[in-house]
Amino acid sequence: MNSFVKEFYKIRNILEKNDGVISFPTDTVWGVGCRINNVDAVEKIYDLKGRDKSKPLILLGNDIESLLPYIVKNIPPSAQKIIEKYFPGAVTLVLAKSNKVPDYITSALNTVGIRVPDCFPYRNMVSQCVGEKILATTSANLSGWAAGINYDDVYNSIGDYVDYIYNPEYQNTKELESTVVMVDEFDNIKVLRQGAIEINL
Repeated sequence: MNSFVKEFYKIRNILEKNDGVISFPTDTVWGVGCRINNVDAVEKIYDLKGRDKSKPLILLGNDIESLLPYIVKNIPPSAQKIIEKYFPGAVTLVLAKSNKVPDYITSALNTVGIRVPDCFPYRNMVSQCVGEKILATTSANLSGWAAGINYDDVYNSIGDYVDYIYNPEYQNTKELESTVVMVDEFDNIKVLRQGAIEINL
């Protein structure tokens, strides 16, 4: 078994623990995440960050197909355009969620943020280590601190609290958080956070 396979085997085992939480790079900033159906791990993320539980986590997937079961079937036209133009990439799209998303992920809101990062190491890792090919995630930092943009940032802020830091050789982090945009059922668009990408449809 080579080192690459061993690392993924280790990550998979960690994520299957009762409270398994890992950190990893994306195309924007570093993230911290766990399996979506692991309520103990979600609680651990909130605790280790000191995160306000009124702030939801987002779903970070390997591809859009893995995320579709977690949003409503009737995707508004503008949301479909955003997916086609900006996925994979530095855009988090907030849509009405399906019944498949637990309330503890979304702080009991009826919406969920989804994103497919343009980051091969993350997408490859999650596809190999997680059956659903998605993680419930947020940025890898203590709440109120700047988001981690490299391994040292993550290690120095939350390294003592996560179960593993995935630090692949190749990384393309933009060092700026994703743009968060919501599209409601009436196809209205609202930018909730301006980040690495300017939405232009």
